[in-house]
This record gives sequence, structure tokens and C-alpha cells, in this order.
Amino acid sequence: MLGSIIGDICGSTYEFSSIKHLDFDLTPPDSEITDDSILSFATAETLLQGGDYTEAYRRFGTTYRFPMGGYGQGFKRWLYGSLCEPYNSCGNGSAMRVGPVGWACDTVETVLTEAARSACVTHSHPEGIKGAQATALAVFMARKKASKEAIRAEITDRFGYDLSRSCDEIRPGYHFKPTCQETVPEALAAFFDSTSYEHALRLAISLGGDADTLACIVGGIAEAWYGHIPDELRKFALARIPEPLAIILTDFCTTYCPTTHA
Repeated sequence: MLGSIIGDICGSTYEFSSIKHLDFDLTPPDSEITDDSILSFATAETLLQGGDYTEAYRRFGTTYRFPMGGYGQGFKRWLYGSLCEPYNSCGNGSAMRVGPVGWACDTVETVLTEAARSACVTHSHPEGIKGAQATALAVFMARKKASKEAIRAEITDRFGYDLSRSCDEIRPGYHFKPTCQETVPEALAAFFDSTSYEHALRLAISLGGDADTLACIVGGIAEAWYGHIPDELRKFALARIPEPLAIILTDFCTTYCPTTHA
């Protein structure tokens, strides 16, 4: 879970910069958590305590706002509206917040069910649900130490994503794309091409798209697969997490991912 949060923080200052290379400062001083982290914490708390994702997302979304927010227009309308109905979104918001599901669930079936449950309260479009399920399943399989090729084959067969492209092939024509179907496969490509946790973040951000979300998604998968986060990145991120959220992080890591416990 910490891997997702670090990815979000490291990508936060590059969200609209489209840098297109790997030689950049991964820890600029103005980095911060965004909506990706905030809603991931909401997912984590729901998994720890039970309850309803709708209530959690609305509570966290209204508590942690600008400058840490960055919520999409559809989510903001849902957040402050009088109704709590899903709005048929296929946006990558369902994938960015689902990482904790891959840590907390112990079977493929429960991962897919819980990921869909977390997504459908807002992102009820089939692509929105699929993006959340694919991300959570990748975290789960990485945690279970499946090979990269096994993860690639399973996600391709189950969800139909094209995972044959490398980051070098994606990068030249890629730009900010906020949908699951144009974010999740690219984040997965960064994982497949990577040689370490840090390398995975650099690859994701270098694609020049929705940098914080790409890095948040790949960060959760890479943490689970590599099992190591550099101390520099760990300390950098922990200094930027408000205390109430840090408590959730500690509780979640202690319960579900003690080997990467912050």
C-alpha cells in the first residue's frame, strides 16, 4: 500500500508536464499526496473496518481537499451532490484507489469481487470496473510472487488489454488520458519493463500521461512484486502524509503487508 502512496506523491508535480524521459528528480520538494492517495486511504479504512465505500469516499473526499485534492469533475459532482448514485464513469479513479484490495484479499475471486464493489459506487461503467479489477488482481498476483509473464498472461486473457507494448513504444504518442482503458495497460507496461521499484515509478512518470495516477497504480504492483522500497522514498513520502492518514497506513500495513510495514 505504501508503494501506491509513494507513486502518487512522486508523480504529483509531473501530472501535466509530459517529461518523456527518465532523468528527473523523483522527490521534488513541492510533491504532495493527491486524490489518488486520499481515496486509497478510504479504501484501506473500509477494508480494515468494514462499512460502505460510498460513505468512506464521500467522507475522505470532503475532508481532504485542495491543495491535496485534485478530484475530477464527475467525482466532485458526485461528492457534493444530494444523491449517491454512480455516474457510469470509466475514469482511472477506480484503478488509482483500489491497490489496498490486492493486499487485503486472499483469493482471485474475492479480489475481483471487492475491486468491483469499490469501483461501482462511482465508476459503474464496465471499463471502470474492469480497470479496478485488473489493477487489484495485478497487485494480488505480484504479492503471491507470480512471474511477470504469468501476470501479463492472466490480465490479458481475463480483461483483453493489449499488454504487448513496451514503454519505449508507448511513450512517443502518449499524453494525458484519464480513462481506465488508456491508463491501466500503460501502468502495467511500466511494471513489466521495470527492474526495481524506483525504476517502475520513473518509467510510469516518463510516459507523459496522468503521472500521479500512473505511478500510483504501478507503485502498488511494484511494491508487492519487488518487496523493497528505498529508504529515501519511504521517508520522503511519510513526511507528507497527514497524521490521521498515517495511522490508517500503519494499521493497514501491520494487518495486511507487514513485510513492507512503514
